[in-house]
Amino acid sequence: MNGGYISVSFFLLLSGFILTYNYAERAQRGALTARSFWSARFSRLYPVYAFSLLLSVGMLMQEVQAHTKLDFGLGVILTPLLLQGWHPALSTFWNTPAWTMSTEAFFYLLFPWLITRRRPRQTRTILAILFAVWLSALVLPGLYMHFNPDGEAHPDRYSVGIWMRALKFMPLQHLPSFLFGMGLGFLNEKIRPESRKRLAIGLLAFAALYLILCVGDRLPYVMMHDGLLMPLFAGVILCLAGQNPVARFFGLLPFIAIGEASYCLYLLHFNLWTLLHDSHFLEKSGLIVFDPWISYLFLIVAALLTKRLIERPGRNWISRRLQPAPAQ
Repeated sequence: MNGGYISVSFFLLLSGFILTYNYAERAQRGALTARSFWSARFSRLYPVYAFSLLLSVGMLMQEVQAHTKLDFGLGVILTPLLLQGWHPALSTFWNTPAWTMSTEAFFYLLFPWLITRRRPRQTRTILAILFAVWLSALVLPGLYMHFNPDGEAHPDRYSVGIWMRALKFMPLQHLPSFLFGMGLGFLNEKIRPESRKRLAIGLLAFAALYLILCVGDRLPYVMMHDGLLMPLFAGVILCLAGQNPVARFFGLLPFIAIGEASYCLYLLHFNLWTLLHDSHFLEKSGLIVFDPWISYLFLIVAALLTKRLIERPGRNWISRRLQPAPAQ
């Protein structure tokens, strides 16, 4: 799907919402420490991140041909440290989707400070902040469209100009998405879970997103990539966070299982898809007639196994070692 890239923006916004949903009350009580938060995030995310790089070691052969020796060396250093997103030429180094984890690491660094700031109390204030954050997310894409620094007539998802890469992958540009998600978490507290407003807003948002995906190629890519769709993402999230038929449908066990493994699926899908098809296993086994559905099934199964065999044991192992030593 040509419009699938918008799911990344949704993921970044959703991250801010979920963290606020889970930690806001704890932060207000003074029970949240930066160390405990960072330890929890690192132990939860890094095992799969490291596994995705290990699985993608073969991709380094392509990277060494595509970069200078200096850039290749930097990529090998920055990527395991979750810093590749700050270098536009290396943001997709080694494992293309992993750039988002560089962005998430930046958000996690800020979150313990952000969540302890004075929070807005009135609904109208929250809505005004959300509107301002949404507009701020459109500033850099708007400037790019106006000045066109890469000189491309029609920039799209395949554009590789250095300014486009900076706009797409550098963490700072995506901060409004995360802040919008945090603000949405505060707004969520103001709306009763069973409110019919959630369902109405959600259905309208789902319909609008479907129409946009149908005509996505006709809309300005740089605006679509991050900021433009925030209000529609908000409608979807508020709907799914409530008590209504749509939320109950997506609360069925298969969706929950895939949702819990979605992080594994996201980090593994790009290079695992490449490995699967470059191996020609599907052709040799005769399963190619079922493609792409058989590939989708393979990726989902791989994600579920990774969650069970890598993420959970890795998280437990790291958590035990990051716990403060007991007082003597």
